[in-house]
Amino acid sequence: MAATSEEAAAQAKAQDAAPGPTEIRSQLVRTELLKAAVWLGLALLVGVCIVLIQPILLIFAGIVMASMLDGGTRLLGRILPIARGWRLLIVCLSLVAFLIWTMMFAGSQIADQAATLQTVVMGQVERIAAWAGEHGMGEFQLDTKTITDNMAGTFGRVTAAVGTVLGALTSLVMVLVLGVFIAIEPRLYERGVAWMLPMKARENFYITTARMGFTLRRLMAGRLLGMAVEGVGTWLACMAVGIPMAALMGLLTGLLAFIPNIGAIVSGVLLVLVGFSAGTDTGLWAIAIYFIVQTVDGYLIVPMVAKQTVDLAPALVLGAQILFGALLGIMGLFLADPIVAMIKVALEREAERNAGPGQTKAAASP
Repeated sequence: MAATSEEAAAQAKAQDAAPGPTEIRSQLVRTELLKAAVWLGLALLVGVCIVLIQPILLIFAGIVMASMLDGGTRLLGRILPIARGWRLLIVCLSLVAFLIWTMMFAGSQIADQAATLQTVVMGQVERIAAWAGEHGMGEFQLDTKTITDNMAGTFGRVTAAVGTVLGALTSLVMVLVLGVFIAIEPRLYERGVAWMLPMKARENFYITTARMGFTLRRLMAGRLLGMAVEGVGTWLACMAVGIPMAALMGLLTGLLAFIPNIGAIVSGVLLVLVGFSAGTDTGLWAIAIYFIVQTVDGYLIVPMVAKQTVDLAPALVLGAQILFGALLGIMGLFLADPIVAMIKVALEREAERNAGPGQTKAAASP
């Protein structure tokens, strides 16, 4: 009986020591399976990013908004030695007050002008099409739907998140709220992301994010300055020379100035079309105003900002706008410039880490 118990114990021990059906003893097979799991996880991550690209863009837009609020808070701290929370509150209240003032005092005027803008622009486009047909350039059948469809095809797909007025307002509110939450305590979210990284990678993460934050604040400060100069300058100049819809032209020029390259072209075309609708002299004045405003922005504001932040080549920015606009729609078009700036900062930091001390000093010297 005792022998039987000992044999059973020995069999159980041998069974516990034997490999199970799911255990892989071969080191080569285990290595290959690990590689396959990594590639499968990467493919799933890419798939998730594609499916959730619009929420990801809204989150990044919230980060851009937070950088603007944080930049205003830091700038206010140079003249008001009060707590950061109070300075952020002043910036947010100033923003809300400006939006309310715009809607109350300029909203009705801009709404009336916007109602006639489409009629004026379409009339000018039809005149251009008729002139082209008279000079043997072919017949053009243009209407509002055709132009809208062509623009949608040019700028990529406009998703449901930002494809309607209600969706656009909802997205704007989410971006504002997210930006305020991040701006209240940015270090909290930075530490949360760093906590998920390995210990040895955290120092580099903090350095990279600090440089990204600095670059994004300066980039957005320059963008806001350019928007204000172009918008107000266009509005005042249009009023001075009698171009119709001066307030709307100033508003559109200021808003489109957020998009480098493409925004200036679109606002210039609209300004010239509206100018020539009031006469040849007014149209020539519109062309002059466009070139003067763009010259001031391009040769004074942009170089001044580029010295303080990452300097992006115009062709690089335009290529990114075309790519992100085609792939991601309107949101990608608006955020192409900040995305490229953040990628460039990350790549420069990685190159700095990989370079030796002597190479780093040489790269830092002029």
